[in-house]
This record gives sequence, structure tokens and C-alpha cells, in this order.
Amino acid sequence: MIPRRSLLAAPLALATPALAQGEYPNRPVRVIIPWPPGGSTDVLARLLSEQLTAKLGQNFVLENRPGAGGNIGMEAIAKAAPDGYTMGPATIANLSIAQFLYSHLAFDPEKDFSVVSMHWELPNVLVAPASFTPPNTMAEFVAWAKTRPKGITYGSPGIGTTAHLSGSLFCQRQGIDGEHVPFRGAAQIIPAMLSGDLTCALDNLASYIPTIAEGRLKAYAVTSPARWPTLPNIPVMAEAGVPDFTLTSWCAWVVPTGTPRPIVDKLNAAMKAVSEDPAVQARFLRTGAKCVWSTPEDAVRYAAQQRVFLREVVRLSGARAD
Repeated sequence: MIPRRSLLAAPLALATPALAQGEYPNRPVRVIIPWPPGGSTDVLARLLSEQLTAKLGQNFVLENRPGAGGNIGMEAIAKAAPDGYTMGPATIANLSIAQFLYSHLAFDPEKDFSVVSMHWELPNVLVAPASFTPPNTMAEFVAWAKTRPKGITYGSPGIGTTAHLSGSLFCQRQGIDGEHVPFRGAAQIIPAMLSGDLTCALDNLASYIPTIAEGRLKAYAVTSPARWPTLPNIPVMAEAGVPDFTLTSWCAWVVPTGTPRPIVDKLNAAMKAVSEDPAVQARFLRTGAKCVWSTPEDAVRYAAQQRVFLREVVRLSGARAD
């Protein structure tokens, strides 16, 4: 446990009688989603909120607050009353990348949030349009990309996202001349690939499963440690000939720092029960993610490890979002 108020430290504040574990929640809970409707974070937050509503007996009411790479919504969570009635999903971009992209944030990712639990994890996948990309394997794709006179273009949902950083790292390590092209999201990236205007993307798997299943996109490899359960024919990067390339997107459920520990513990117990439900796990997998759970302390350690790695990846990419 990091012995200070930090990114995912769960404060040990004593609960007052009004906030006693057995009495919480006694009114609706606000869930702020720092990303637009329809994206993977929004969809998975809605799935979890539905389950928390059922398990805790109060409505978890969702409010989308997108903008500035998720920073607007995260600021709203950070500045809310620490009473257990405002919370939300904080992604790897919010907690472990933003501080290396922006010279100034209106919140401190290392001090202003307490974790409840890890929420979900999903890999990125390297995809390219079947109509414009002859290679069928990773080795063929790398060789083909190196011979293109003007190199390749790779899309992402924005500067500093895991899709941007994954694409940058992949091109650097494979010696490919790659140009990053930012979009608003997969809803714009996919048509750009299918029209031949964009070479590829190394983006969140959840957004591409339908188009892969239709055969319109070729999937070369996923960035998870193991093959994805619902797409067992797609190799992981190491199997495809790209070693040491494991980079997953993840999300933690957070509350403002200062939220009493009994409330954090009650929410954590509910999330553990959700993560152990086979039906819920199946629903998450169908969307392209795994429903996961952790203790607050384990999340602290994981986020700290990720920040060390991601700071260097951001530096190598040259990404800035100011």
C-alpha cells in the first residue's frame, strides 16, 4: 500500500453513523462517465451500473460528461462530495496516461481519487481492411508495410489513447514508417479503413468485433497475454512474431478521495459479486471486454506499474495534448 493519498489509495476515514455500511446507499447514486455515449467505456459502465442497482437496491443514474480526453468528467468526479453518491469509470487514459500528455490538469490523478475496484480489461487488436490489404499474417503485413512508398497510416480515437500509443510503439519496433491519424472514435476509423483512406488501426477490440466477424476487416493479432475467448483464431502478438508487446486497456471504478472506507468496501463487495456471475461475464465478453475485480490495494500496485511503462511509451511517441 502506498502510504500517502495517491491515485488509487483507499482512505481509512472513519464512517459516521449516517454513512454506516449497513445504511448505504439510501438514495440514488450518480455515475459520471467521462466519455461519449456508445463507446466501450459507456457500454461497460452501463452494464455494471445495472448490476449495482440490482445488488444495492438504489438506482445508479448515468451522466455522460465527455470532452478533453475524459478530463472534464474526471474533474467532476474529483470535485464531488466524498459521500459515496458520485462515482464513475476511470480508464487507463484518465489515470495512467493523462498526466504525461497535459502540462496542466484540473485534477490530480495521483491524489484526487480512491479506487473501488478494477472494472474491466480488454486488448487492442491490429486490424486492416480486407479489400485493400493483401497480407494474411502479421509477418506478411510487416513486410508489406515496409515496402509501401509512403509508409502506412494508423488511426486512433485521439492523441495519447492506447490505440495511438500502441500504433506508435508497433511501428517503431517493426521499423515501419507510420503516420498517426486521430479520429473521434471507431465509428469514424472503421469507415476510413473500409474506404481505403486509412491503412490500419491498433485499437480496442470491443469496437471491431462485428466488422471482424463480417470479414470486412482482417485481424492480425491482439495485445492481450492470451487469446481472446470469443475469437480464438486470432493470435496474440508474441505468437504472431511481435514479442514483448502486451498492452491492454483497463478501467477502474473510482470515487472522490475522502469517501469513507466502509462505503468503498461495500461497493467493492458488490463489484466482486458481479464479477463472479457467469452471466455477467458472458455479457462483458460479448462486448469485447472482461469483467474484472480487485482490491483497492492491488489496483494501486497495478496502476503504479503501468505509469512507469506508459510514461516511457508516451515519451517515445512524442504525444502531447495541450
